[in-house]
Amino acid sequence: MTSITTKSILMAAAALAGSPTQAAESVDTYLSRIAALNHAGPQLNAVIAVNADAARAAEAARALTGPLAGMPILVKDNIETAEPMATTAGSLALAMNVTGRDAPFIARLRSAGVVILGKTNLSEWANIRSGHSSSGWSAVGGQTRNPHATDRSPCGSSSGSGAAVAAGMAWAAIGTETDGSVTCPASMNGIVGFKPTVGLVSRTHVVPISHSQDTAGPMANSVHDAALLLTAMAGSDPADAATIEADRHKTDYVAALAGASLKGVRVGVLRKAVGDDPKVQALFAQALADLRAAGAEPVEIDFAADPSMGRDELTVLLYELRVDLDHYLAGLPGNVPVRSLADVIAFNKAHAAAELRWFGQDLFETAETLTDQAAYQKARANSLRLAGKDGIDRLLAENHVALLVAPTMGPAWPIDLVTGDHGMDIGAGNLPAIAGYPHLTVPMGAIEGLPVGLSFIGTAWDDARVLAAGAAYEKVRTAPLAKPTFAPWKE
Repeated sequence: MTSITTKSILMAAAALAGSPTQAAESVDTYLSRIAALNHAGPQLNAVIAVNADAARAAEAARALTGPLAGMPILVKDNIETAEPMATTAGSLALAMNVTGRDAPFIARLRSAGVVILGKTNLSEWANIRSGHSSSGWSAVGGQTRNPHATDRSPCGSSSGSGAAVAAGMAWAAIGTETDGSVTCPASMNGIVGFKPTVGLVSRTHVVPISHSQDTAGPMANSVHDAALLLTAMAGSDPADAATIEADRHKTDYVAALAGASLKGVRVGVLRKAVGDDPKVQALFAQALADLRAAGAEPVEIDFAADPSMGRDELTVLLYELRVDLDHYLAGLPGNVPVRSLADVIAFNKAHAAAELRWFGQDLFETAETLTDQAAYQKARANSLRLAGKDGIDRLLAENHVALLVAPTMGPAWPIDLVTGDHGMDIGAGNLPAIAGYPHLTVPMGAIEGLPVGLSFIGTAWDDARVLAAGAAYEKVRTAPLAKPTFAPWKE
């Protein structure tokens, strides 16, 4: 493998980030960096598979016009692409799942000239297998590591996408989110992540958890780059009923950033989502000062979510997991050994040494028992109301604010494969996740060298406004940002 120093890694990352030139050469450079950083060097384990045809695809993309022509990206490995790479969701049960088809939003990106570099590691099955998991671990890819501190969590489930972009392994990446799986890894890896309104981007040919909450989203080095990707990704898909209104609502999200300003914008501050860590509080206070300096009007909001919202969300996710995953697996082409959630549970037991070494499948087993449709429908109605109508929408209306802000998460916690994640109770990302509303995280600064993001949350189909607010904040942010060290964290 290529030998590469930390200094040269950082210099290469700085040179490549956001550069749209020399696409084929950039592909070769990115592939070299993947070789040097993924299984060698700091062993980030962020990439599961590389596309052997990426350089040729980049050369062909030169014939296209537009800002995405030839731009190399990585794709989370629960999203199907037409290349001969398996879509595994991190599980050995899907190691042979080579479908030969693009998810519709991938086809849109490809038509715009995007080059698929490869597939990224993830929390196995998008972190819905067990309540005791370690974010970023999968049986296929191993443990993803945070490039800012390799013994710290990359968060999940889009762990590889976040770590790869932060490490300069690609111009950008695609993640998916059900609740926090784009925004948390973006925050902890020090990049931009955007979870769009559910229904703006198709979910067809994406390994599912929940049709109520699942969506793909861009992960990039700037809001501008995320907006470029979203513009190409968005659109209606006849095979995904949730996207019926997407064509009516989608827009040119890059054009919407033009002249982005916070002047006179009232912003709701979710004070109880800040947590009690004084270092997070101080960093957030600096972000609020930056918002004020840009002309925004922060409005303090005293809000705590009803505890039943999270409880009922879990009921919804597990009920829909069984139904949606059964449907996806049953329709797969080729010869895969699992065709239902029950099959996956049996497969994991039969391959326990590889699949169940670190943590079990308690959530899978619970999901298989949830068959009460009336209880599910009641849980969905309650959680959706508390997050949407009586949550975000009420807070926006009653406080006369355009957006809500809070820290996305705290700094990354130590990786713990034995007892699982130990994150701080910070952020308000479950509100937009359950409601299906847009949520953007933008790097806010760092605590002891560990990145922390600032969240911007809006109402349904307000994606352009949320992105514009984040872009305006990027311009005025005063806190220095963390740089990857590709080494363990040091006191």
